Amino acid sequence: QAQLAESGGGLVQVGGALRLTCTASGRGFRRYASGWFRQAPGKEREFVSAITWNGLRQFYSDSAKGRFTISRDNAKNTVYLQMNNLKPEDTAVYYCTEGLETSDFYAYYRREGPYDSWGQGTQVTVSS
Repeated sequence: QAQLAESGGGLVQVGGALRLTCTASGRGFRRYASGWFRQAPGKEREFVSAITWNGLRQFYSDSAKGRFTISRDNAKNTVYLQMNNLKPEDTAVYYCTEGLETSDFYAYYRREGPYDSWGQGTQVTVSS
């Protein structure tokens, strides 16, 4: 399993933007898909976005679609989540995750099952 470290969270006003960064370390060269989940107070952790190893396919939740963009730079072992037009309901702890890109990933990327490494999370707070 990799060690994942998120950064870039913070306090932002409604309509603002943040870019989250996730850096992986401690793993060998394998094809890893990556994702972002979030957990708001009193709620279950939910899927936000995912990206394939080669970066050619991205997946988004309905709430993230059109506002968030996931990308990656494998040379830097880094995955990004650009979040624009932030809303109060985006307030949550955001978690970076990754797992081997198997055939199951494409069927279950919205669930936690395909992922085996998780970061500690970074807080995003959107004030109105």
